[in-house]
Amino acid sequence: MGIWKRAMPAESFGERHAATLPGLLGIRLVELGEDYARATMPVDERHIQPFGILHGGASVVLAETIGSVCGTLALDEGWMVVGLEVNANHLAPVQKGDTVEALCRPLQIGRTVQVWQIEIRRGDGRLTCISRLTTAVREMRAG
Repeated sequence: MGIWKRAMPAESFGERHAATLPGLLGIRLVELGEDYARATMPVDERHIQPFGILHGGASVVLAETIGSVCGTLALDEGWMVVGLEVNANHLAPVQKGDTVEALCRPLQIGRTVQVWQIEIRRGDGRLTCISRLTTAVREMRAG
């Protein structure tokens, strides 16, 4: 189980996010390793900008999604994370029809703040985006 304090089967991720932005964009959790997670996202009409390449905002949604999932899974039940800051450097274009894969690893898992690094690669393995997500740890409230 490594750094994870909770489990999330891939099916659970899909069910939980089916009607939310990650679900609408086709983001899938595909692997949960000892200290990392991988997610994929297709690049189709939903994800491109007018020049036919992946919209940078879609990359940020993928990064924030996988980082937030990791942040939550690294906490005990009853706790959650909320985003404080996300940044992204877009390094190479991704064409419509490709699929991108995000690899998320922790830089800091603290009591009150977490920092996650997310590398997004296109189908040929080229790094297309590097992102960092900072989250605040909060206790869940009833209701």
